[in-house]
Amino acid sequence: MPSMISLKRHAVKRIVIKVGSAVLTENNRLAKERMANLVEFLSMLHERYEIILVSSGAVAAGYTKIRLDKSDIANKQALAAIGQPLLMRSYQKKFEKHGINVAQVLLSADDFDSRRRTAHAKNAIEVLLQKKVIPIINENDVTATEELVFGDNDQLSAHVAYYFDADMLVILTDIDGLYDKDPNKYEDAKLLKIVETIPQELLETECNPTYSFATGGIVTKLKAAQFLLERGKKMFLGSGFDLSDAKSFLLENVHRGGTLFIPCDNT
Repeated sequence: MPSMISLKRHAVKRIVIKVGSAVLTENNRLAKERMANLVEFLSMLHERYEIILVSSGAVAAGYTKIRLDKSDIANKQALAAIGQPLLMRSYQKKFEKHGINVAQVLLSADDFDSRRRTAHAKNAIEVLLQKKVIPIINENDVTATEELVFGDNDQLSAHVAYYFDADMLVILTDIDGLYDKDPNKYEDAKLLKIVETIPQELLETECNPTYSFATGGIVTKLKAAQFLLERGKKMFLGSGFDLSDAKSFLLENVHRGGTLFIPCDNT
């Protein structure tokens, strides 16, 4: 049975939405239909909440133009440089149909290691949100170094949610939530709809991305959730292929599917 979750009761005003490369790309090109569905969903959310989008896909978009070995960091940075404007142009065209302006914001890990740089970034975000502009954030792959890199946008989105005062992070990906066991191996695997604590052994599991352009997997999403839980923030994990669970949760306040990570004292 679906459970009722009142977002108003939890005073949700600002939401960070993170979408991964597996959702945004298909057959080595941008998945235009899925991106259009995502933008339509975000446009509906935009009527109720302040929305910050953290979007992967720049490297994959660049790969549609030039085939480079993305395991080489210089090649990956070049692909990101090629793909980022392609990604933004696609978003811009789709959001324009809904009368929404967007802005590109590129961040790296060291932007959150400096109070001054974090404050500057936050100030810019605040201005954009006040003007009803949706910031689209990605990691600055071109200038990020191995020592100062998130490595995946799950971690970046968790930092964005915390440091930019969002009430919730929503990760839309190629899985529809956290299960008690691997649903690909066990038919009796059950979806965990509410999670308050994450076992340490899960956080220490080796990352297992299943998509060629992904850099994380379920483990990086759990680490993002853990980062937020420790700081009193919520996270929702759901499918980016079928947005019905996310729509139900965020637009109807009904928790039909997906996993809600919520601090113990916030239930």
